[in-house]
Amino acid sequence: MTDFLSTGALPDDYRDLALTVRDFAQSVVAPVAAEHDADHTFPYKVVEGMAEMGLFGLPFPEEYGGMGGDYFALCLALEELGKIDQSVAITLEAGVSLGAMPIYRFGDDKQKQEWLPQLTSGRALAAFGLTEPGAGSDAGGTRTTATADGGEWIINGSKQFITNSGTDITRLVTVTAVTGQTGGKKEISTILVPTDTPGFVAEPAYNKVGWNASDTHPLSFTDVRVPQENLLGERGRGYANFLRILDEGRIAIAALAVGAAQGCVDESVRYAKEREAFGQAIGRNQAIAFKIGRMEARAHTARTAYYDAAALMLAGKPFKKAASIAKLVASEAAMDNSRDATQIFGGYGFMNDYPVARHYRDSKILEIGEGTTEVQLMLIGRELGL
Repeated sequence: MTDFLSTGALPDDYRDLALTVRDFAQSVVAPVAAEHDADHTFPYKVVEGMAEMGLFGLPFPEEYGGMGGDYFALCLALEELGKIDQSVAITLEAGVSLGAMPIYRFGDDKQKQEWLPQLTSGRALAAFGLTEPGAGSDAGGTRTTATADGGEWIINGSKQFITNSGTDITRLVTVTAVTGQTGGKKEISTILVPTDTPGFVAEPAYNKVGWNASDTHPLSFTDVRVPQENLLGERGRGYANFLRILDEGRIAIAALAVGAAQGCVDESVRYAKEREAFGQAIGRNQAIAFKIGRMEARAHTARTAYYDAAALMLAGKPFKKAASIAKLVASEAAMDNSRDATQIFGGYGFMNDYPVARHYRDSKILEIGEGTTEVQLMLIGRELGL
């Protein structure tokens, strides 16, 4: 895979996938994106279309209903979707990297056979309950508890900002919970909680600045009982395992952010050619042309960063630093490009009828979710031995 990093020429199978998803994004997602954003509604028909294309199964083996692809294939799909609608892109990203991937990475055979075919087909969604009111970047501050009792776990606590957690097709939430103490430190484990379990409640959805067509809820757990075999992975390894999931997810989020950054470039180029002021297209003015040139440079640099991180990951090499760099560079590119695109569009850029306005609102969360900018800088510093 590293062969094309320097050339930018994707192998045929990757290129064909990207073009197929691009066509879907333009023909199916784009016509309804503004409506779902304005109405704060989940795009079930769009998700159904992605499921039929096999996008939820891209990086999983065929034995679990997957497409037999890899994580880079998922990233390419996310980039194309991110150009048009970040809400749709994050629904796919979270459904795969946060919903299904923990089960694939750490589940036992029974858990994989029970859940993965549903999730890889897109018939069902899963969420990951990590963040809490007092435990965001400091995930070690988890207060939700799971107490062993007669062959069951009794879970009590709450989670917040959980994506894909309250849709009509959400069937499972993987929850981090304190299951004991080891050496004076919290023992954090992950436990599978089907959404129809008594005591589990997806509270009313948030009223967000952006990603309005993405499903996001706070969750509460009141004496939620699940079998002890719902433990995902080794007891006490929940936090460590999820750090691995976050490292992978940062590459996917970077790909989504690159899509947003490139989408702003594409919209700005089109508008700069069509919009006339003072007797000529505004793109003929250096102030506009230079601004768009810098936007393209940001998108290109960020794309190279996530390609590199994905290549390291798939080669089985250390990729933590590369993933953080990709997430940092790409999220800032998306935010900077959306701001510049809004400026290029002028008053129209402030109207929600235009995609750049939606990107402007949507892109900020890219600098926060799955590890803030500050967390990425901290991780990069640690990898440098600081």
